[in-house]
Amino acid sequence: MNRALLPLLAATAVVIPLNASANPASGIDEMTIIGSKLDVRNVAGSGAVIDNNQIATEVSTDINQLLKTVSGVYVREEDGYGLRPNFGIRGATSERSEKVTLMEDGVLIAPAPYSNPAAYYFPTTMRMNGVEVLKGAPLLRHGPQTVGGVINMITTAIPESNAGSATFAVGENNAVDLLASYGGRSGAVGWLVETVQRENDGFKDIDRSSRDSGYDIEDYMGKLAWEGESQSILFKAQRSEETSNETYLGLTDADFNRNQDRRYGLSSIDEMNNKHEGYNLGHKLNINDTTALTTTAYYNKFERDWFKLSGGGSLISAANGGDVQAQGILDGTVDADGLKYKHNNRSYLSKGVQTELALNIDSHSIHVGVRSHRDEMDRFQPQERYQQIDGSLVYTSTDAVTGSNNRLETAKATSVWFVDTWQANDNLALNMALRYEDVETSRRQYSTQNRSDAPSLRSNNTQEWLPGLSATYQLNGNWQVLGGVHKGFSPLGGGAKSEEKPESSVNYEAGLRYDNDQWFVEAIGFWSDFENKAENCSNGNPCSNGATSGSYVTGDAVIAGLEFQLSRSFLIGSMTMPIDVAYTFTKAEVSKDNINEGLFDGDKLAHIPDHTFSLRAGIETAMSWDSYVSIKYIDETCNAIGCAGTFEDTDAFVSADLFSHYALNDSVTVFLKVENVLDKRAIVSRSPDGARPNKGRTASVGFSMDF
Repeated sequence: MNRALLPLLAATAVVIPLNASANPASGIDEMTIIGSKLDVRNVAGSGAVIDNNQIATEVSTDINQLLKTVSGVYVREEDGYGLRPNFGIRGATSERSEKVTLMEDGVLIAPAPYSNPAAYYFPTTMRMNGVEVLKGAPLLRHGPQTVGGVINMITTAIPESNAGSATFAVGENNAVDLLASYGGRSGAVGWLVETVQRENDGFKDIDRSSRDSGYDIEDYMGKLAWEGESQSILFKAQRSEETSNETYLGLTDADFNRNQDRRYGLSSIDEMNNKHEGYNLGHKLNINDTTALTTTAYYNKFERDWFKLSGGGSLISAANGGDVQAQGILDGTVDADGLKYKHNNRSYLSKGVQTELALNIDSHSIHVGVRSHRDEMDRFQPQERYQQIDGSLVYTSTDAVTGSNNRLETAKATSVWFVDTWQANDNLALNMALRYEDVETSRRQYSTQNRSDAPSLRSNNTQEWLPGLSATYQLNGNWQVLGGVHKGFSPLGGGAKSEEKPESSVNYEAGLRYDNDQWFVEAIGFWSDFENKAENCSNGNPCSNGATSGSYVTGDAVIAGLEFQLSRSFLIGSMTMPIDVAYTFTKAEVSKDNINEGLFDGDKLAHIPDHTFSLRAGIETAMSWDSYVSIKYIDETCNAIGCAGTFEDTDAFVSADLFSHYALNDSVTVFLKVENVLDKRAIVSRSPDGARPNKGRTASVGFSMDF
């Protein structure tokens, strides 16, 4: 830690930032980084707000489907249900969402945000009240990932009076989804309890197995708040458990073309088990009419054991290349020895305190904050060996846990930020931001199972100053221009060596907005210039050079493009027709020859589509019957830089979802939901380990009620 920051830390209280835009009507517990759909139209940057109306309309359980409607966000599906999402935003590529700052109610929520940010845990979408996406220079108020963007998940607020709600749905593949909450207030005290219960048999069929490919999820949350005249306290607790019969093993292209929903018998014993618990204690003090201090201490613990086949990707590659024996092993017609199944067993801890002082002085809105954070990952991964005999798996032995499967990684980080939003005159607003990150990481790797040996060590210490400047200018009552520039930063992770440097970029954006209370149109161009673009390598997301650990530095790169949004609501007789359009064009390329790595100027970067598009439209009637459609398009992508191989690109595809709601009375509404109504199937990912499909046409029915 930088010693110069110690006095500042000592002078601050135990805290995390609330956005000072907490909605008074809902108490202190709704922590936003943007606010409402109207607020986002005046941000000196770019972003989106997915509000509760959209979530309820789409009866959303999959974060992938929500974020496909946001421009500038790249979504790579994996399991068809959004259990472990892969998001990229502009210059941040989508490997397990690890280069995007993920938050829940303004609190860092990735398993280990600095040392191991890969999102093997992601908050249950069904219990969210809203989702915010922030891009551009204003994101420097949040971090640590500042190359691409921030995603903030907003939970249910404590109601103003005793009230509850429930949503229940049943669907194909024996799907059952329940969301129920109840809360209220008594004097200065408010409370809320909420649960999500989900189960599903999955849409894939496993060869020679009676086991399903689905999941069971339990999620519980509670809030307790006290509000006085000038201060308030909020305690939030959350716990969830998941068992999902998920695998890394995909399909060969030939098998995919025959049956997208097939799963090889080699994956029949694959299973993910995980548990998450999190606690936040927040305090807000209104010092006077212009000054407030907001505070939260946070603690998140995540444990997971993903037992699954290792090395399945090599069988897929061989079979794609015509290897008959590899195809026979996949089919179960050829016996195999020495198959490795690893307990990808890891525990994560993330904790910290953060404080932010907000001051409104004349035309300045100033936020000064500091965070002291620590996280860690403990990896202890036994590996079992099996034989395949006559299509059945037979256990043979267990390997000792040594080397890369037996290690500890930690990170200590101090963050400081200063943001001044200055209304310079009636038309010009400036956002000036400066962020400082001091990150120390270390790894201890053991060669003995009981960790009695002297471990091999590596460490890294990085300090980064991240400045940013953005502005909006109101040309007239309807037209606004905006622009900004900021330095982006992505921490190296717990396995970094001392000589390695973090990924950094200079990010530019400029655009134009039109808003006349009926039409909203926005077009923003962006340009991210990297000196040391890097991929983070893992078994789930092998790097372009095939590595499954560490980083692959590809060098200079440019990610540039155009984001477009349009919103309009039409009146047709007694009906209302809302329309929302989002489109993104992106050009993501190596910008300088890297002879050592065999990369050349113009090579296309991995996992970034050239085009994405979404159209949301509805018909809302005076007869209590409302229907909506959501159409989404994602262009093909490369699985590795350059798309040099035959089996390196995904498919471009269009999907359409239908939603229909009928209000029985003021309290109860029934609904029908049909996902992928056209039943379009595609290879939506080739990572990890082969071709992976989107979910086919799936219907569900249910009801929502308030009480």
